[in-house]
Amino acid sequence: MKDFAHHGWKEVSLGEICEKTETVDPRKAPEDEFEYVDVSSVSNETFTIGETQKLLGADAPSRARRQIRSGDILFATIRPTLQRIAQVPEHFDRQVCSTGYIVLRPKPALDARFLMYALFRPDFMDAMENLQSGASYPAVTDKQVRDQRIPLPPLEEQQRIVAVLDEAFEGLARARAHAEANLQNARELFERQLGEYFSEMPKHWVSRKLKQITSKIGSGATPKGGAGAYKTEGISLIRSLNVHDRWFKEEKLAFIDDEQADKLSNVVIEERDVLLNITGASIARCGVVPSEFLPARVNQHVSIIRPDHAVLSPEFLALMLTSQPYKDGLLKTGEDNGSTRQALTKALIESLEVSFPPDVAEQEAVVLDLEAAEMKSKDLAEAYRAKIQDLDDLRQSLLQKAFAGELT
Repeated sequence: MKDFAHHGWKEVSLGEICEKTETVDPRKAPEDEFEYVDVSSVSNETFTIGETQKLLGADAPSRARRQIRSGDILFATIRPTLQRIAQVPEHFDRQVCSTGYIVLRPKPALDARFLMYALFRPDFMDAMENLQSGASYPAVTDKQVRDQRIPLPPLEEQQRIVAVLDEAFEGLARARAHAEANLQNARELFERQLGEYFSEMPKHWVSRKLKQITSKIGSGATPKGGAGAYKTEGISLIRSLNVHDRWFKEEKLAFIDDEQADKLSNVVIEERDVLLNITGASIARCGVVPSEFLPARVNQHVSIIRPDHAVLSPEFLALMLTSQPYKDGLLKTGEDNGSTRQALTKALIESLEVSFPPDVAEQEAVVLDLEAAEMKSKDLAEAYRAKIQDLDDLRQSLLQKAFAGELT
C-alpha cells in the first residue's frame, strides 16, 4: 500500500469500495419495456448517456443483462482507452446496460463523482491500455477493473476534491469548446477563400476542356497478388489513401519492384503531375505529386492529369480542382453522365471544362498568394490545436494533483 503523507488517505481496490450489482434477463418479462444502454450510448466527449434503445423484453439482445441504478458509474470494458464513462442519471434508474460495461456502484464511503474522476486518472488509463487484449475488439475483464487500486481520502475530503474538480473542469470544458470552434473556423477559412476565388471567373480568363490542354489522363492498376505483393522499398505505388486535397500522406505508401513497375509503364508519374482520386469515399481528392516520392506509379483508383505547363500550371490546376465549385462539378458531371458519385471515368475527366488566366505567370502569382493564405490558415489551426492540447494537459495535471492529495 502506498504511504500517503496526508491524513486519512489509504489505497484500496475498486472491488473493495463498490457494491455487487445485479444481472437480469429482460426476456423473462417479454412484454415489459426498458431502456437499453449499449456501448455506443455513452459519449466519450460529454461523458453522459446519450441515445438509447427502447426495447421490449422479448427483443432484448443477449448482451442486455446488467441492471443499472441512479448514481452508478458505467465504464466500457470494450476498447477501454476510448473512455466511455458516465454516471447513471435518475431517469435511467433500474434500466439495463450491455455487458460491455462494468457497473460500478459506490459503497457509502465512496462519492460517486470521486469514483468517476478516478477512472480518468492517467495511471488507471495506462493500466487499461496494458491489460486490454484482443486484436479486433481489445477489452479488459471486470475483474481486471475491480482489481485496480485508487487513492481514497475520507468522504468529506472526496466531496471537497469533487467540488474543486467540477468547477475547474466546467471552466476547462468551456475553454475547450471555444478553442474547438475557433479551430473549425480556421480550417474552413482557406476553403471558403479558395471557393470564392474560383466561383466567379474574370472576363479575361479562358476556358478549355482538360483533354485539350493535357498530354496524359489515365489511371493504373494493382500488381498481381494485391497488397501481399508489395515490397518494403523500391518504386512508389501511390494509392488513393495517399492522395489528399493539396497534401500527400506518406503513411502506408506502398512499394513495388522494377518488374512490377514495368507492367505499369503506361502510368509513370512525372514531376508536377496532378493526382486525382477517381473511386470510393475519397473520390475527387486531388494534389500535385511531391517530387521526393518519385519514381512512382499509380493504382486503378488514382488518375494522373498532366497539363501542358506552357498553358496551365499544375499547382493552379490542383487548387482549382480542390475548390468547392470544381469538386462539386466533378461529382455532378459523373451523375449527369449516368455514372455514380463513386467513380470518375477517363472520359468524364477529359471532358471537364476548366477556366484559367491565359498567362501562366499570372497563374503562378495566384498560386503563391493562395498557398500563403493556406499556410496562414494552417498556422492558425495549429495554434488552436496547441491550445486544446494545453487544456487537456491541464486537465490531466489537475487529476494527478487531486489523487496525490495536492489539490488545494
